[in-house]
Amino acid sequence: MTRLAVTTVVAVLALTGCAGGNEIETGGEEDRFISGDGSATAFSTDERVEAPDFSGATLDGDELSLADYEGRILVLNVWASWCGPCRTEQPVLDEVNTEYADLGVDFLGVNIKDDDTAARAYLDNKGVEYPSLYDQPGEVPQAFRGTVPPRAIPSTLVIDPDGRIAARVIGPTTYGQLTGLVDTLVVEYDFGDPEERPRVAEQEAREREDEGAGDTATPSASPSPEEDDA
Repeated sequence: MTRLAVTTVVAVLALTGCAGGNEIETGGEEDRFISGDGSATAFSTDERVEAPDFSGATLDGDELSLADYEGRILVLNVWASWCGPCRTEQPVLDEVNTEYADLGVDFLGVNIKDDDTAARAYLDNKGVEYPSLYDQPGEVPQAFRGTVPPRAIPSTLVIDPDGRIAARVIGPTTYGQLTGLVDTLVVEYDFGDPEERPRVAEQEAREREDEGAGDTATPSASPSPEEDDA
């Protein structure tokens, strides 16, 4: 079992609402998790508090910490392979990660309460390109408990380049919701124009059109026997 060293920075931030939603895994008291309703909160510059420091090993065996993302926007997503809403939102995370890679935005997953083999299989099957910490005990969500309920899964935090919590989503996020939260920081820190980013959906649509055009192309006519004889 990988152990994470988590140093909690004292941050007092009153929650504006509870997680809501339904329990998505039941068992003992420590196995009960809730799926939030996807509500988002963006914090203005003067409301932001410093994110708690954390470090640990990824599912690929690399060591990462919050300090590694200094000067960039970090989207931190808590997930598990057994979590249905996590699977539902994964395409959104992948799409936004691809589109904002050149706009100062990084993604980092936090896999909790999970089997490492199942977690790795999830990442392989989904083709997830960004790393995930393996946090079986759930220590990272505990460190962020002043902002997001530790048992709310999935949950997403957006951390600004100065290491402060800029936004949170409790429950599965959507493309429009997440890009809206990230756009604010991209513009605030002058990392580029979000409107000029490549759009994955548009690229995929063009590829489908190209494939369709290829399938319907008229094959060249074969010469008739008479033409062969000639």
